[in-house]
Amino acid sequence: MKRFWGVVLLAGMMACKSTQTTTGHTAAGNTTLTPQGAAWAALWQQQSGEYKALCLQAYQLATWKLDQYLAAKGDKPLAVVTDIDETVLDNSPYSVHQALNHKGYDEKSWLEWTAKAAADTVPGAPAFFKYAASKGVKVFYITNRLESERAVTLANLRKYNFPDADDQHLLLKTTTSGKEPRRQQVLQQYDIVLLFGDNLSDFSNIFDKKPYEERNAAALNAATNFGSRYIVLPNPMYGDWEGALYNFQYKLTEQQKDSIMKSKLRNY
Repeated sequence: MKRFWGVVLLAGMMACKSTQTTTGHTAAGNTTLTPQGAAWAALWQQQSGEYKALCLQAYQLATWKLDQYLAAKGDKPLAVVTDIDETVLDNSPYSVHQALNHKGYDEKSWLEWTAKAAADTVPGAPAFFKYAASKGVKVFYITNRLESERAVTLANLRKYNFPDADDQHLLLKTTTSGKEPRRQQVLQQYDIVLLFGDNLSDFSNIFDKKPYEERNAAALNAATNFGSRYIVLPNPMYGDWEGALYNFQYKLTEQQKDSIMKSKLRNY
């Protein structure tokens, strides 16, 4: 009888182990980084105190640096240049909506979202840009939103009384997503003392469309600019960091992108 129950116990343990192994394998196989993974990143952005702290830290540092630049003002009037999405406006509800519907970014759904002019602000952004304007510093918004989004973008900015929210200071995407020509346009009349963004290409063309290894190396080489001229806002939901992993082949299927992104994960 003891032998019988010993066999039963051993069989049960083996079955349990087999079930756990299979379940674990299945769970890992079903894990997707794109597009559903964006919901996890959006949850962090929406609910964590750490996200708010990082944004406030960035804008408080910017205030300190701006005061230094104001004290050493040169011949040209001063300007700051900022991206919009995930830098002054929070679009995490869009990422949530798409992810929960098992979809990534697409232009049609994005335009439906921006048409609502319903994005909230990034913590610290309204206060900083109002402060800059109060000191006579011009604010330019350089964004890769489309010309068709001009009116709704201005409406969203004006909703929170962002300064210089007008046609003259809103530079939208034209023929290229690269922002350097638009930065040069501002530099013709102003000294740009600070640049704000969630994407490295918001700061310099040295980061534009580079493979991720070159992109990371360029960030390390530009170390002295971060916190000095470049103010970076956190955005784990999307960006060139992701596109660089699959060489900006945005027409790949979600499954293909997911496979490539998984291959870049470090495990032990």
